[in-house]
Order: sequence, then structure tokens, then C-alpha cells
Amino acid sequence: MRILHTMLRVGDLQRSVKFYTEVLGMKLLRTTERPEQKYSLAFVGYDTEERASVLELTYNHGVDRYDLGSGFGHVAIEVADAAQACEKVKRQGGKVTREAGPVKGGTTVIAFAEDPDGYKIEFIERKR
Repeated sequence: MRILHTMLRVGDLQRSVKFYTEVLGMKLLRTTERPEQKYSLAFVGYDTEERASVLELTYNHGVDRYDLGSGFGHVAIEVADAAQACEKVKRQGGKVTREAGPVKGGTTVIAFAEDPDGYKIEFIERKR
């Protein structure tokens, strides 16, 4: 068994694809249009679906925002340099909610940003 994907509902599919591909460096792997069912999908990731877990971005036609609730935490991404990842997000007009620094009580360097729909993205700096 393995995790295949995590689905996030988004208010603007093209805006979200642009964030995940241009800001976070993922690849657009495939899209699916289901006009009869009134939804569209885009799968993004750092590798193919056969080799790695990916994100499924789901746009439900006519819904431009969601209440994220309190149950969802974040998507974690390993990066070489958390501060550099934050700078890239800010240069692209994105929102950094926690600058790079050690996790409380530890030494692992982390940072947090938000995608255009408010989902938290954690950057975890790779141990050198």
C-alpha cells in the first residue's frame, strides 16, 4: 500500500495550478474535465503518480472559496533551504505565515506559507 494523492478543493483551478507549479516547482501531471458533474481536476507533484504521492486540486464549478475548518493541518514539502523557499513565495506575491527558523524545542528548520486558497504549506529544510 502507498498514499496516492491528497485532494484539496480550490476556488480557482488555474490560480492554484500556477501557485503549485510556478511558486513551489511542481509539475502539472494531468487534468480532467467533468462538465456534466460540474468539476475539474488537476494533479500536480514533483514526480510521476507511479513514483510519488501527488496533490489533486479539485475545482467544483461555481464555488470560489471554502471554509477550511479546523481539522486539516498542512502539506509538508522538503526543501534545500527554507528561507529561500519563503523568499520565492514572497517574490511571487504569496503569503509566508512563519519565516524560516528552528522548530520549537528542536533544531529542524521549518517555515510556513499559504496557497491561494489558504491551505498551509510547511517547508522542512533537508538535513545537510
